[in-house]
Amino acid sequence: MKFRTEVDIKESGKKIEVEDKIFSIGSCFASEMSDLLQKGQLQTINNPFGTIFNPFSIHNAVKRLHDAGFYEEEELITFNDEFISLDHHTSFDTRYIHQTLDKINKKIEEGNSFLQDSNWIIITYGTSFIYEFIPKQKLVANCHKIPQKFFEKRLLTHQELTDSIYDTILNLKDICKEDVQILFTVSPVRHTKDGMIENQLSKSKLITAVHEVISQFENCHYLPVYEIVMDDLRDYRFYKEDMIHPNNQAVNYIFEKFGGAYFSEGTKDFIKENFKIMKALEHRTDDEKDPKYIEFKEKLNQRIEVQRQKVKHSIFSND
Repeated sequence: MKFRTEVDIKESGKKIEVEDKIFSIGSCFASEMSDLLQKGQLQTINNPFGTIFNPFSIHNAVKRLHDAGFYEEEELITFNDEFISLDHHTSFDTRYIHQTLDKINKKIEEGNSFLQDSNWIIITYGTSFIYEFIPKQKLVANCHKIPQKFFEKRLLTHQELTDSIYDTILNLKDICKEDVQILFTVSPVRHTKDGMIENQLSKSKLITAVHEVISQFENCHYLPVYEIVMDDLRDYRFYKEDMIHPNNQAVNYIFEKFGGAYFSEGTKDFIKENFKIMKALEHRTDDEKDPKYIEFKEKLNQRIEVQRQKVKHSIFSND
């Protein structure tokens, strides 16, 4: 007897190799997946604009990265004695205009360079809702805790969603490698502040728009991450204490499913060993001169060196 509905990720004909470059952008779930790829010592960049959720803002970010379009002073606003870009996450906010611009433009430069060599793109949409900053009549990625009275909230129309996704694909295909694979996911994190019914409507619009657009392109795929959490892992033991965000067990389960479908055998082995090494690196001792600890470190360094011989890029560089 079966006691759960398992959702599988379709086997990919093209596989992620150990030297491939993976760019990810979107919701906080994109960051969790990217963190695991980095832990596995693959080459990845995540969210050069910080965490962003809606397709309009993600397209805006990709377009700026594609164009290497640096931000200028007039594009920032001030609030609470900080200089802010409404296209970016709050982590870019500083008290000095040049510092905010430096942080933003450095990430644009890094992102533009990385995209040109990227083999894989992972885009995670979180919501169809968007806020308009009334003083500038500008659609924004983040409200930066500015009072609600300065914003108007609405759902992006179906046309706005499909246009944003379509143009995102065009920009990525233009700047990335010729056979770049673009993977779309919808975040399983429920935006309960929007309301449960409104959240379902928002997610449904995203899923519909993604499927409609990617059917027009080669090398664009939908990963059923939302469906895995909603249907396969439909139990609150797979959530954090807030009952909204998937916990580590759920994230690792999805990563395992993703890897099974998209990693080459060599990549699977490479990541598996790197995860073990990362775990071993967490080991600490009160006596670093203990012969057993010295032997342990020597053997661990040998394992790291074996892994380094497998790739051209730098790995375990912070350890």
